[in-house]
Amino acid sequence: MRRGGGVLMHISSLPGPFGIGVFGEEAIAFAKQLADQGMKYWQVLPFSYPGMGNSPYQSFSAFAGNWLFIDPRRLMKRGLLTPNEVVDAEYSQNKWRIDYDYLRTARDEMLRKAFDRCDAKTLKEVDKFLDENHWAADVAAYQTVKDDNFGKPWWEWSDDRLKNYDPKAVSELKGSVNYKYHAFVQYLFVTEWTEVKKEINDLGISIIGDMPIYVSGDSADVWASREMFKMAAPSKVNKILSDYEKAMAKFRKESEKAEGKTEELKEPSKPKPEALVFDKVAGVPPDYFTADGQLWGNPIYDWKKMKSTGYSWWIKRIEMNFMLYDYLRIDHFRAFSSYWEVDADAETAKFGEWCKGPGLEFFDVMDKNGVDRSRLIAEDLGEVTPDLAEFMSKVNIPGMRVMEFAFNPGDDSSFMPHNFDKDCIAYTGTHDNNTLLGWLWDSPENVRNFCLEYCGFTGDNWGDGGTRSGSCRAIIRTLWMSHANVAIIPIQDMLGYGGDTRMNVPGTPTGNWAVRFTREDLDSIDNEWYRNLNRLYYR
Repeated sequence: MRRGGGVLMHISSLPGPFGIGVFGEEAIAFAKQLADQGMKYWQVLPFSYPGMGNSPYQSFSAFAGNWLFIDPRRLMKRGLLTPNEVVDAEYSQNKWRIDYDYLRTARDEMLRKAFDRCDAKTLKEVDKFLDENHWAADVAAYQTVKDDNFGKPWWEWSDDRLKNYDPKAVSELKGSVNYKYHAFVQYLFVTEWTEVKKEINDLGISIIGDMPIYVSGDSADVWASREMFKMAAPSKVNKILSDYEKAMAKFRKESEKAEGKTEELKEPSKPKPEALVFDKVAGVPPDYFTADGQLWGNPIYDWKKMKSTGYSWWIKRIEMNFMLYDYLRIDHFRAFSSYWEVDADAETAKFGEWCKGPGLEFFDVMDKNGVDRSRLIAEDLGEVTPDLAEFMSKVNIPGMRVMEFAFNPGDDSSFMPHNFDKDCIAYTGTHDNNTLLGWLWDSPENVRNFCLEYCGFTGDNWGDGGTRSGSCRAIIRTLWMSHANVAIIPIQDMLGYGGDTRMNVPGTPTGNWAVRFTREDLDSIDNEWYRNLNRLYYR
């Protein structure tokens, strides 16, 4: 990647009248602002539709886009919405937070109105889109059946043929209005973003996208391709159910003996539904921060099966992402080397095992199939094990460095800017970190002082925020001076905002992914300061 600077801000955080950022004039305006600052990169989060906890990393599809980003104004220009309906789509109750519950319902109603006005030409374009993007057919089918089953996960669907992805039953869905509607929505998402991305690229700004390593269990991907995942064997399911029945029988017997005094008796927990579907699930083991590790719950890939298909599912997935983005950051990249798996019925990630991933062979196959490895970025954060270090040295994909991880006194870590490799992507913090100002306030005094001294900040007003914050600017300048080819700052750090504007707090199930910024916020940024910064340090 060419030497340059950039900003991390998800589309959802853009200003605008619709309650969430969209693929509209605000996106173009932000790209123009970046270009005026001399920036070269705009990094976003996954474009997938948000799932549990409103996270874009927990979506119902690894391919489908977030239709909340569709711009009502562009639908009006297509003749699919009236001016009054565009006004009705506006949401002014809160300019700084996203109300996902409201938007999910409101946008679905709006898009169905637009679909009802589709002419034969548009419907023919949707059919062509389905022919050229085979993933879209499974997404449309999955959502159609899910609607009919009141949102239940696919393993609880009432029709066994559809639950088990019977090809004939799935094909029969293609004639339904709801199937065409869901295909139409994905067609809109892709065509709108293609138009907007071209305008952004024409300004000299490249888009860095993001792709989660895993997919959700309740997803079109697992439903349609479950042979690619470690599913629970019938014998294991029968044993789980049998053990539960035995435990319940014992509990009932002991309850009868206790003659109503059952305070000390504990009823056995019902088996986790996922344990009756999946054999193993993903997570990370215990570390300094989490005694029980992190149990993500995503199903584990059957890498042997994927290898036997020439990794075709992965090739299609990366090709789709390359259509959306100029560069692609792969989250939890270490799983290609080795990954932590635990039993699907586990309550924590504490007890599991490291398993070998597909390794370098995976990327050799990607190369042979024309996948451009130079467009990939590895999220290689977390504990560095010997196998990961060796893998990263051979895979030849740039990794990440984060300044907020750097300043433990006496620890000359790889996150210190003077240790950055040229071929890396360096950040003040990521979407999972506190904002720079929030980090300064929350850090131990010795860590904060070391950071400020390292970055050449003097004075006692380190806690001042805002776009001209002296402490934030000193840290950003130090990042820009580094050897790293690409330097990225979250928009929160450019604004000098506190921890109340951070995007995500890992391990917390609610309250995340909802931060937005206003036009006034973005207008307050000192564009000239960043333009000079990029000039000085040849970015």
